Parts: sequence; structure tokens; C-alpha cells
Amino acid sequence: MKKRYGIMGGTFDPIHFGHLVAAEEARAVLELEYVFFVPSGRPPHKRQRPITKAEHRYLMTVLATATNPWFRVSRVDIDRPGYSYTADTMATFREKLGPECELCFITGADAILEILSWKDVDSLFATSFLAAATRPGYDLSQLRSQFGDQWQRYKDSIKVLEVPALAISSSEIRRRVASEEPIRYLLPEGVASYIYKHGLYGAHSQSGDCI
Repeated sequence: MKKRYGIMGGTFDPIHFGHLVAAEEARAVLELEYVFFVPSGRPPHKRQRPITKAEHRYLMTVLATATNPWFRVSRVDIDRPGYSYTADTMATFREKLGPECELCFITGADAILEILSWKDVDSLFATSFLAAATRPGYDLSQLRSQFGDQWQRYKDSIKVLEVPALAISSSEIRRRVASEEPIRYLLPEGVASYIYKHGLYGAHSQSGDCI
């Protein structure tokens, strides 16, 4: 059996337990050697809102994954100039890990439903298969109709990944921090402490007890 590696790209602004649960489930179910977390440098789909500096998002991801020996964090998108496109990311990992392994891009159900709008989608499928992690509020049965005539072409390269239903989102965590509401148990404590220490998302130092 070929070695399989998982790649989980995302803004991770901030990373939370939903990301970690999906990655760990993918690792176990798909028998992945490692899962590489790849924080986006400049995500093209989020041009309309400010993004936290890449170095903060990278360090939070390192803190969140440090205790799992099968998790790795890559700077490939952060260090590459321009917008971060999944096809470019996977091509880089293909070159780095070699042609003999299998690559799996792990993403959420919401993103998989928009896949036809991604840059160089054919190139992406040529280098890897996709694992679509279920998330509350997204119906993966829409995939067939969304892909239309191209469903037969891509269906064998998409694996639906059932994960525990964690209705956690980065946007909700940012909102709760700004509103001085608790975020404990939504993300690793090390990440929460980092947020308050560096004043991210409108956090105030005296709000540390909201962790």
C-alpha cells in the first residue's frame, strides 16, 4: 500500500477543535502517515475582511498541534508570495514527497461545495484526492447536483469523511473574544492564551478570565 499523507489547508484564524477533530479522524480512517496543517498566506476567498497576520496564525497552529505526533505544520503557503491556491499547495507537496505516495487534501463540507470555482481544479485532482469533512448545516447530497455533468469525472476522487458534529467556527470565536465572552473548550488553551497575550480579535488583557 502506498503511503498516504493528509494536507489540511485553511486560514486558521484561529485554529480550533473542529479543525483538529477533522484532521485526526482523517488520519485514522484514511490511514495517513501524517497530517500537514498549512496556514494560508493570502487566502483569495477572504479578500473582503482583514486577516490576522500570518505569523500569528502559524504560531497558533503550532501550539494547537504540538502534542499530536502525527501532526505537522508547514509554512509553504505563508512563505510563498501571492495568493494561496490549493492547487499550488498540493503541487508543492507532490514535488516534496515524491510521486510514489498518495496525497489527500482535507477540507470542510462548505468548501467542497465550492470546489468548481477553485483555481486549476483539474490540476488539484491530478495530484490528490479530497476528503470532505461533514459539518453541521451543510448537506453533502448537494455535491452531485453541484457538479452536474462533471460528477462522474470527479466522484471517485472525493471521499466523504464523517466526523463528530462540532459546530465551532473561527468567526464565532473571533466574535466571542471581541465581546468578552468565554472561549474555553472551543480551542486549545495554549491558543486561547496566545490570543489574549497578543491582543488578537480585540482581546483585552484583563479578559484573560474569559478563556
